[in-house]
Amino acid sequence: MRIYSLKPSPLSASIIVPELLRSLKPHSSPVITSTIDHTGTLLATGGAEGSIKVWDIKGGFVTHTLRGHSGIISALHFFEIIVAGSHMDNGVSARNRKKGRRKSGAQEDADMEDADTAKGDSTRGFRLCSGGEDGQIRVWDLHKRACVAVLDSHVSIVRSLAYSSKENALVSGSRDKTIILWDVRSWKVRKVIPILEGVESVGFAMDGTLIYSGGESGTVRLWQTDSGREITREQQVHGEGEGIVDILYHGSLEYIISVHADQSLILHSLDPLSDFSGSGTLPPLPQLRRISGTHDEVIDLAYLTPSRSLLALATNSEDIRIISLKSAGEPVAPSPEISDYFGADVTLLKGHEDIIICLDVDWSGHWLATGAKDNTARLWRIDPENSSYTCFATLTGHAESLGAIALPSATPTTGSAAHTKPLDHPPQFTLTGSQDRTVKRWDIASAVKAKKAPRAIYTRKAHDKDINAIDINHNSTLFASASQDRTVKIWSVEEGEVQGILRGHRRGVWSVRFPPKDTPTISGDGGPTASGRGLVLTGSGDKTIKIWSLSDYSCLRTLEGHTNSILKVVWMNLPRGDGKEKRGVQVASAGGDGLVKIWDVGSGEVQCTLDNHEDRVWALAVHPESNTLVSGGGDSVITFWEDTTAHTLETATRAAIDLVEQDQQLQNYIHTGSYRQAIILALQLNHPGRLLALFSTVIATTPREAGSLCGVKAVDEVLASLAPEQLYKILLRIRDWNTNARTAPVAQRLLWTLVKSYPTSAFTELRPPGGSKDGGEGVKEVVDALKSYTERHYRRIEELMDESYVVEYTLREMDEISFTNSGGDNLNLVVGESRDTVMT
Repeated sequence: MRIYSLKPSPLSASIIVPELLRSLKPHSSPVITSTIDHTGTLLATGGAEGSIKVWDIKGGFVTHTLRGHSGIISALHFFEIIVAGSHMDNGVSARNRKKGRRKSGAQEDADMEDADTAKGDSTRGFRLCSGGEDGQIRVWDLHKRACVAVLDSHVSIVRSLAYSSKENALVSGSRDKTIILWDVRSWKVRKVIPILEGVESVGFAMDGTLIYSGGESGTVRLWQTDSGREITREQQVHGEGEGIVDILYHGSLEYIISVHADQSLILHSLDPLSDFSGSGTLPPLPQLRRISGTHDEVIDLAYLTPSRSLLALATNSEDIRIISLKSAGEPVAPSPEISDYFGADVTLLKGHEDIIICLDVDWSGHWLATGAKDNTARLWRIDPENSSYTCFATLTGHAESLGAIALPSATPTTGSAAHTKPLDHPPQFTLTGSQDRTVKRWDIASAVKAKKAPRAIYTRKAHDKDINAIDINHNSTLFASASQDRTVKIWSVEEGEVQGILRGHRRGVWSVRFPPKDTPTISGDGGPTASGRGLVLTGSGDKTIKIWSLSDYSCLRTLEGHTNSILKVVWMNLPRGDGKEKRGVQVASAGGDGLVKIWDVGSGEVQCTLDNHEDRVWALAVHPESNTLVSGGGDSVITFWEDTTAHTLETATRAAIDLVEQDQQLQNYIHTGSYRQAIILALQLNHPGRLLALFSTVIATTPREAGSLCGVKAVDEVLASLAPEQLYKILLRIRDWNTNARTAPVAQRLLWTLVKSYPTSAFTELRPPGGSKDGGEGVKEVVDALKSYTERHYRRIEELMDESYVVEYTLREMDEISFTNSGGDNLNLVVGESRDTVMT
């Protein structure tokens, strides 16, 4: 159990910052359920071993330990009753009363009342009710620390409990498909309501006049408390993953929140209840907003609408989730009806009966095609301005599940009706590929005119194994199909005939893409490609990416770098023509290693590796304008990658210009003798080479100024007035220079100057800029390094002096010996005759 403090962020009032205050272990077994009382001071936890503990939240200690259930605690609820007479809490259910003789009701009530009066009336009404897997409900008096009632009419696990002070009743919901209303005064059953579904959450609404329930059907249902009649009309039963696990209700809110098994929250409006007269029925409560806690495994995704303000997600389910991509910096309306913020759930596209595998969009972003395991494809019409998201057509004909789908991406002529009103002009055709190894072309335009269901113009046996991907080129004349049979085939769109086969991958091909229009010529490993019919990009399970020429269907370049299968490849947008982006053609790839890589096609090198996923990256899409890359994978994470190429180049260029200017300024300072500015600037720029050259020039100055420590008094003054951070930096430089015999004299002279200029306390009080805990070296380490190398230099000097004594002795002795030539070839040795001896 962890207790957090929730505080608003100093950056934004809409952001909550959690701070962990305390971590405890409440039970020896898993904690199954918990609840907090209305004052926010007590927490009750129920464990799998059948015990209940009540905690003081602020203090973090146990106030009560309650035992009595024989199994898992499945439901808990705090409530407070008004103790008005001696008939309160005087019994148990009819079955349990027969199990043993107890005090009479009057005597027991008198004892309870006396005890409560003695201990104070402030806590007499505090109760905690608990439900278990044994079907029993126990009511605990927290003041007496005892069970005051056992209710055992349920025959299955009790999942939810709630209390109404207006009705003076307790309601319980169980997986035995019933709701039971209990009278709090006598603890007898007031009413049993058959729900005909396993109940996971139940409670009172509208001052206790209504009961809400939610369970395995995934719908919120309302019941009248007095009659037990359901007032909501029959609703469609949802799938297993959409079942309700909890319902959150607060009387001050105008909506109710249902929590579903797929970790999503749905806000339901309560406005219809304000006009309800008590008779008749109501339609299902309207949904205000859907909030996804997780998107499950992201299989595919695509941008929608011309502004690319929506994102369609295939998330390992039968529905397509559409989320908003409104800028996070824009204000968000407080109304729950508004879902126009970044990451908000806009709608669900329901219609498929099995998991959706693939999707694609047309040039406008208003038409979305999906393929699923139910052997069908669907074409959806996306109209966010009118909040219209409808299924336009269903394509039925494949014998097995669909693994690939594609829509034409050619932009209609500017000014044409199809370009002006894309919502009124669906795509001309759709291509699908299936595990039945066939590709089909579906005629959409003629079906619209004839007002009939679209049919397949042609069906082709395309591959020997499953078809994984299909893509159409920019002018809709060719399409490519990629298969697990390790080949990619190029087809003509009109006739459906094979134009060429790309062979070379050693494993199944997962992705295939045609390049954007006007993609320049790309040089291959064997020379430039012929300017002909274009290029094709493929990604395979053999961990390679290949770029193929459609002129001769040969491989131009192979890109290697992933450590697992390549699951998706896309072409990045072409560089702008304004000259700001000095980069070539790029492609992006996503792999089973959880990495996204950006490649330079010209050089075949990786430009950068993007790492934010912990599982396979199945989905990849590029924003057509901003070049933003969005990736989704098996870890349920959707990551948006911003293209910073232009900004990085601009920053690098600006930094290079600044460096040149600062170098020139540093040289100017040195030339004019502005030593203070030169030293300070060299330290700021972190230019140890410039700083060393400056000090070497100063120390080598001849003649030295009288009274100067280092050779120039102006430099002495600068060194004597350094700030602590500057003094620490220059000590680090002296340490580095002292390790080299060539630069050690300069380091020693500077060290001597600093030691003479500062007291000892100035050095002992020095600290690294970030502190030693952040990785900086302390003064002791710097001094130790200086000491060890200084001792080595002095030993070398002493050895040199010893050797110089031998040389001096030899020269001195040789001064006493001379040779003279008396004529002919005879030499005469003269010793001690003259100090100016000459050897001949």
